[in-house]
Amino acid sequence: MNERDVKHSTFVIERIYNTSPERVFAAWSDASTKARWFPKADEFDFRIGGREINRGGPPGGAIYTFDACYQEIVQNNRIVYTYTMDLGETRISVSVTTVEIRPADSGTQLIYTEQGAFLDGYDAPEQREHGTKYMLDKLGDLLKTE
Repeated sequence: MNERDVKHSTFVIERIYNTSPERVFAAWSDASTKARWFPKADEFDFRIGGREINRGGPPGGAIYTFDACYQEIVQNNRIVYTYTMDLGETRISVSVTTVEIRPADSGTQLIYTEQGAFLDGYDAPEQREHGTKYMLDKLGDLLKTE
């Protein structure tokens, strides 16, 4: 049997977007807009208790599954969701994520906080944080073009 372990981690990423909180919130809450900066969902039900699921990976490679459940939504202000990440049939992490959307002098401040349990060495907080920063930068690029 392989040794089992868990690594707990919390990371916070802040971004300023030169647009309104309403536009930032819409980029998270509208399936077609979100698919322009985040992997396209196979299922997207943006409401409390609703789920967002997407599956994918590199061509010919392993399939990753992101399975989120929305726990709280405050329009134009806050999104809280829990999610699991699987690699094939193996659970690699479980997380709680809070997205805060706040008015700022130059537009909107987004504060992304993820608290995760990274399981059995299949994933690492540093990798997740790096990937999340990349996605939030893609969101920023999208918001600049709209």
